[in-house]
Amino acid sequence: MRYEAHALPIVESASALTSARIDLLPHQVVLTHRIASSSPRRFLVADEVGLGKTIETALALRELASRGELRRALMVVPAGLVHNWHRELNEVFNLNFEIFGSEGDITDKRSNAFAKHDRLIASIDTLKRPARIKRLLEAPGWDLVVFDEAHHLTATRVGGKTRKTENYKLAEALRDHTRDLLLLSATPHQGNHYQFWMLVRLLNPTLFESPDEMLRERHRLNAVVFRRTKADACRPDGSPLFARRWVHTESFVMRDEERRFYEHLSSYLQDGFDLAKRQGSQGRALGFLMAIFQKIAASSFAAVRRTLRRRLLMLTVHEGVLRDRTLDVDGREKLFEEARNHIHDDWELSRDAMGRSEVDRVLADLRYRVVKAIDREALEAMSDEFSFESDAAAAEDLASTAVELFLPEERSRIVDLLALFPSERETKVQKLLDGLGSLWRNDASEKVVIFATYLGTVDAIAQEIERSYPGQGVVVLRGGDHGAKLAAERRFRQKDGPRVLVCTAAGREGINLQFSRVLFNFDLPWNPMDVEQRIGRIHRYGQNHTAQVYNLVLSDTIEGRIFLLLDDKLREIAKTLGKVDERGEIAEDLRAQILGQLSERLNYERLYHDALSDPELKRTGVELEVALANAREAREVVFDLFQDLEGFSLDDYQPFADTSDSMRRLVEFLAASISDRGMKLARRGDDLIDILDASGKLATTLTTDRSKATDQDGLQLLGLDHPVVEGELERCRKFDANAMGACVDTGRGEPALLASWLVEATGSNNERKTLVHSVAVSAISGTRVPSIERQLRDLYKHPDHPPVIEQDARARVFHEHMEPTLSRELSMKGFLGQDGSFSAELIGLLEVA
Repeated sequence: MRYEAHALPIVESASALTSARIDLLPHQVVLTHRIASSSPRRFLVADEVGLGKTIETALALRELASRGELRRALMVVPAGLVHNWHRELNEVFNLNFEIFGSEGDITDKRSNAFAKHDRLIASIDTLKRPARIKRLLEAPGWDLVVFDEAHHLTATRVGGKTRKTENYKLAEALRDHTRDLLLLSATPHQGNHYQFWMLVRLLNPTLFESPDEMLRERHRLNAVVFRRTKADACRPDGSPLFARRWVHTESFVMRDEERRFYEHLSSYLQDGFDLAKRQGSQGRALGFLMAIFQKIAASSFAAVRRTLRRRLLMLTVHEGVLRDRTLDVDGREKLFEEARNHIHDDWELSRDAMGRSEVDRVLADLRYRVVKAIDREALEAMSDEFSFESDAAAAEDLASTAVELFLPEERSRIVDLLALFPSERETKVQKLLDGLGSLWRNDASEKVVIFATYLGTVDAIAQEIERSYPGQGVVVLRGGDHGAKLAAERRFRQKDGPRVLVCTAAGREGINLQFSRVLFNFDLPWNPMDVEQRIGRIHRYGQNHTAQVYNLVLSDTIEGRIFLLLDDKLREIAKTLGKVDERGEIAEDLRAQILGQLSERLNYERLYHDALSDPELKRTGVELEVALANAREAREVVFDLFQDLEGFSLDDYQPFADTSDSMRRLVEFLAASISDRGMKLARRGDDLIDILDASGKLATTLTTDRSKATDQDGLQLLGLDHPVVEGELERCRKFDANAMGACVDTGRGEPALLASWLVEATGSNNERKTLVHSVAVSAISGTRVPSIERQLRDLYKHPDHPPVIEQDARARVFHEHMEPTLSRELSMKGFLGQDGSFSAELIGLLEVA
């Protein structure tokens, strides 16, 4: 049991024995093994979007932890992804990471948190300050550092000098303070060879002397770069990993009433941006606020109406508070009475005594919020790291409550705007309802996902669908923690559950909806890569049908015109490169590659703001043309450089495909280990295992079938990292070494000693490797006996017999033969290198006679 407790975590297929309830894909298993078995472990993982770089990293962490080679690990990720990484690593893979930073689990205000905590996730912006780098380097070194979105680690050549960003300097500092280093990026090369060469130098500064040598000897990139494409990846049986997808853009125009409202709204926004520009640096906060309004307006008229009404109310309360401060009692009361009327209407409260009491309570709360309202400086600071997509709910709230910033006569302007609000159902909503009706006439059980960014839009959509199609059922994913997302996903997944899931931007990550095949984009994020993320919720591994995506676009809005302009230009590029299918669809890989490069070259926020003052989109069109040309060129540069990289082959997976022997070993170990403590393991069918406590009561049920575990909520998967197994492995590793040893009779005559060692070998470049190595030598001649080594696991199951080798003779054999043989073996197998060393702990000893 002690031998198995050390040997099981480092079997060849250890990464495939995780208890994480996920589908393990062949390319992920192979990559994990390549990383775990390499030395040194310094790689750029450049798999295309959607192939699971997070899972690959988590599997590598899990495997290194199981081998005892991972005590300290640091994940450096973009601020918006910190909580996603935390959830994946802890909830799915049970890796016990903590978040570092003011909003996280720990900070470094009182002590050096990097020295006290061994597994941390932190945003790159939090770590890159010089004071933090100093504390990082004062703490013990890391076993592994991971940089997500590593293309942001940039160093460029300007006028003969290299300019390194703060991000790059952080990576450079940590490079020499960690044993292993992983860089993750789906778009690692931004079209600049020097920049990419500097990224490679973080992994191996001696691999290429210059960017030119990197181009000439590009095959050597295989030493540090892994890149798998969606075309490479496949299922274990060799079938394609991804179903096809079909994306259709439905464009239409506004009604006259809608256009009138939209034009006045655009004028209001333009005045806000102009005022912000005139205020110079003081206008940053107002410009940020106007950008939020522009985003909400692009989502739906319903959303912008709700935000305008709430802003009008807050501005009214704000002015009342100002009148109160100047002791203008009559003015204050008039404004507060106006606010009460808004509250009655917006909250739909009655005019009786109970309703008036509730209105006064709401007004008191709003007065408090106005007093505590966010100021200009705080709003400016927030704009630096604000994500319009992932922080959509906060954006709506800010647009309503940031009353310290306002336009001249803004209250009356909003009143005039609201008076122009269209009285009939929005054209875009009607198009959505028509599309749903058409789908449900063909199949009344069709499940449909609808994405819209803002709560005002999401709530309006849900109400309209409930009104038009009662009984179909709508579940709304507004946001919240991962548990709230999963609850919404589960309700939607139920066979007789709601037919529609309406998602805010919060639904772009962390949920899997491949059981649905239809998605509507009711509004379109400014960055098209965010659209790709949405589509990825249904067009992912496990989707068995063609994913159908419908983009709803008002073609006479600025947002709609820019979207269609970008789509037309992408189509032109695709046709030129022969990257359109028989239906005229742009090939998915080209779209992802171009848009990925474009996202690094184009400031979408500025593009859309400037378009307000460019109604013909002349400047906008030129800017898009230039950015797309650069993105296309960058894609071609990347293609040329990466063409010699080894792709994934299913043949690479075959040695790891069958985990049945390792799983059988794990079950046998667990059964023996828990029986040692009076418990029992009972098999139920082919793949269910009941663990019974000492009284015979059911303690837990596990399965050895991964697909069954992923399909059934609450059914746990047996794996090396399951808490029950981890507990038994740890307990058995600590068995008293003095009580070890057994003698078995095989009838061979000449006695021999078989010793198993847990070896930690250090190579010439300080690389560490953990392995279990067994050596058998004759107790008489001292020569090695390989035939006994090959029988090791069978011999451990032989019955005991009394020892025949005396203690002194055993000690002599160890000293004169066993230890030199072990050292020689490790050297011959390349574990030590020229200046290497090793330490070995005896974990099992057999006398074989």
